[in-house]
Amino acid sequence: MDREELYVFGTGNAQATRCYNTCFAIKDGKEYFMVDAGGGNGILRILDDMGVDINHIHHIFVTHEHTDHILGIVWMVRMVATAMRKNAYEGNLNIYCHEGLVETIRTLCCLTMQKKFYKMIGERILLTPVQDGETVHILDYDVTFFDILSTKAKQYGFTMTLKNGRKFTCCGDEPYHAACLRYVKGSSWLLHEAFCLYADRDRFEPYEKHHSTVKEGCEVAEKLGVENLVLWHTEDKNLAQRKALYTAEGKAFYHGNLLVPDDGEKISL
Repeated sequence: MDREELYVFGTGNAQATRCYNTCFAIKDGKEYFMVDAGGGNGILRILDDMGVDINHIHHIFVTHEHTDHILGIVWMVRMVATAMRKNAYEGNLNIYCHEGLVETIRTLCCLTMQKKFYKMIGERILLTPVQDGETVHILDYDVTFFDILSTKAKQYGFTMTLKNGRKFTCCGDEPYHAACLRYVKGSSWLLHEAFCLYADRDRFEPYEKHHSTVKEGCEVAEKLGVENLVLWHTEDKNLAQRKALYTAEGKAFYHGNLLVPDDGEKISL
């Protein structure tokens, strides 16, 4: 059985300009479970560069309302609706989000695209609200969504079990909250934000933005006994050295498999 793959579309935070905003997909066979779409139409180039056919994206989860996560969804709806009208897209597109985001996505699409595309929402593009702790069957997985308890905008993460039995968890783009332990405990894979190096905290001020550093992300994974930790949603001032610098700092606090991916990477799960 082929392993699922993590397709890394973007790795940057909201202000990043040298890499795309953090978003990704889990590939199972030919199909993708996509999570967020970044902040613009750059997602279309990334999908093309990575050889991702939108006709194989039937499930998208939007974590929260911030621009660097939600605006790319407008482009995904636009492109899928276009393909649907040309009979080039089979089936429906299912977009999952917390209840408060449904009207936000609908309004963004209504205000920014022609009626012939917008009208596909509710027909073949389905906005599906999910509740804290709710489990939804997506592709071959039971995906459990949970409120990450953000102090800013309401945001959901999710956890699921891969076909190899390993638990895969996304904590969204804010630090892990101890109250979410029941969802995160036992994860073999943990996706966690790291706004910057701990050594650069005075320069980038992550705590003022309710973000963490490489140090804190790694300490969480070490405490929870996570086997594989993916750090992203970072600043972009030294991309050429980011992987080496973040890995070096992280290894002092975490002894598992630490990954600091670049945009466009594919990671075997």
